[in-house]
Amino acid sequence: MAPQNAPFSPAEYARRIALTRAAMARAGVDAVFVTDPSNQAWLTGYDGWSFYVHQGVILTMDGEPRWWGRYMDSLGALRTCWIAPGSIHGYADSYVQSTVRHPMQDLARILRDLGLEKARIGVEMENYYYSAKAHATLLEELPGATFVDSTALVNWQRLIKSDEEITFIRKAASISEKVIRTAIEESRPGLRKNELVAEIYHAALTGVGDDWGDYPAIVPLTPSGVDATAAHLTWNGAPMKSGEATFFELSGCYRRYHAPLCRTVYLGTPPDEMRRAEAAQIEGIEAGLAAAKAGNRTCDIANAFMAVLKKHGIHREGRMGYPVGLSYPPDWGERTASIRTEDETVLQPGMVFHFMPALWMESWGLETTETILIGESGPAQALCNVERKLFIKD
Repeated sequence: MAPQNAPFSPAEYARRIALTRAAMARAGVDAVFVTDPSNQAWLTGYDGWSFYVHQGVILTMDGEPRWWGRYMDSLGALRTCWIAPGSIHGYADSYVQSTVRHPMQDLARILRDLGLEKARIGVEMENYYYSAKAHATLLEELPGATFVDSTALVNWQRLIKSDEEITFIRKAASISEKVIRTAIEESRPGLRKNELVAEIYHAALTGVGDDWGDYPAIVPLTPSGVDATAAHLTWNGAPMKSGEATFFELSGCYRRYHAPLCRTVYLGTPPDEMRRAEAAQIEGIEAGLAAAKAGNRTCDIANAFMAVLKKHGIHREGRMGYPVGLSYPPDWGERTASIRTEDETVLQPGMVFHFMPALWMESWGLETTETILIGESGPAQALCNVERKLFIKD
């Protein structure tokens, strides 16, 4: 291992490899080919904006992981991975966006060299970064191999965070606090939304003290008024207006680790229905946090929140959160457990969730959320320290 390149200790990477190999054994696979950039980074430390081309990590039952990708990006792997140079493979640029050859032909050659031409190989079928063409090419090139859907096999091993990871998430949470406070303080009628987002990005990237800010996996979501009835709109050049609520769904990011935080600001005097919804939402969040303790299930958090909403006569559908940690675009969720009424994942110490019980109503939206850490005992801890309320600026 090259310690100058590794964000984490050798013991931490050894822990991750052992967890993944145990999951591989349970799944009955000889190797996995991991294309999710978050999983690549988690296993090897690789960090670069190169996930728009084919790349991945090969992990077998012995030896260190192997990173494979475009040759020019293999130089980035040498700079960021803990693995030895001999475990880094780069394919020629003639494979990139070619109509006569495919990068998976080069990957197949490496898999054959590793003696895996007849192996059971896990691939991430339901993944943003693994295309139908890539899979078809591997099937054609390695007819003797058996390819098994191993979507989220690595993701599930990431669910319980180590102490080293929690340190990074806490740093991200401090940046999230700064970013949300900046958004609220700068909000005013007449300010163009793109100018506000520029201030948000400045706060996020300058970070807090020596803890520099990385780019978050999701861009700032900052819709106002009726636009805030939709969950995932970004920004435009229109000015902010009196008589509108704007929710901010943001996250600080430190070394690719996230701690999402949402708050809502109203310019003017909010309607009574919004204030009633605010009271119900905050009461529901407190109930959810009380249920978010080791030994309970993710559905217990959801049911506690929904019971409060039902008491207040508010209808809501959809999940209320998901695990977070290390992520790359387009999503900072880990795509495993969900905080929703039908999910029975048992909560364990070290799990970190974005508890996200937002309300999107007919003419406005209200987002108040927390990144929470499941502890050894008692309710979950909210990692950010920003007052939980609707912020009103007359």
